[in-house]
Formats: sequence, C-alpha cells, structure tokens
Amino acid sequence: QEELVESGGGLVQAGGSLRLSCTTSRRISRDNNMAWYRQVPGKPREVVATITTTGSTNYIGAVKGRFTISRDNAKSTLHLQMNSLKPEDTALYHCNAYPAIGEYDRWGQGTQVTVSS
Repeated sequence: QEELVESGGGLVQAGGSLRLSCTTSRRISRDNNMAWYRQVPGKPREVVATITTTGSTNYIGAVKGRFTISRDNAKSTLHLQMNSLKPEDTALYHCNAYPAIGEYDRWGQGTQVTVSS
C-alpha cells in the first residue's frame, strides 16, 4: 500500500487555480511536520510550503500569498490550494514529511501541474 498518494494536478492557464490533495499513512503524518515539494526536470526538488503538527505554515517567497497549505490530522491528509498560477509553477508536486530524511526519504508518484501562458 502506497504511503503517499498525491492528486489534483492538471493543465491550467496562467491565473487559474488548482487544489492538490495528499493522502498519507498515519506513520508519516501523525507526529511530523509536513510539506509540499516540487521538482522540475534537471533541478533539485524544492520545498514549496510547510505546516507543523499544530498548523503553523511557512512558504517560499515565490508562492507566498498565492498558495495555502492545510492538513487534516484526523484523516491524515494534506492539501495545497494554488491560486493565481504562473507558468513557473509548472512542476511535479509531492507531499511528504518535513524534513524528508532517513525513513521518510521515500516518495510517491507525485502529481503534475502544468501552467500554460
């Protein structure tokens, strides 16, 4: 059984919105800060947004004010609401614990977001 399953990506025009969802196992989400990451081919994976176990959030500058991360601890789910999308947001998006090191350095298939200009 997959422990990280991302969904909600797709093709959208610039200025549009998408809502990504992530279903995790309790082993991953129960006591961990969580994050959304994204990766473009040829570049390292980067953290986009993080959320603590108590709901405190943080964002990279490029998405601040446009993206909102949230979590439902009871359902072990994570979401990323993405508004005012830009072509530079095009990437494969993953969710995982933050930091995703050691036993957490295992990744789901991700969900592709493509923003056309």
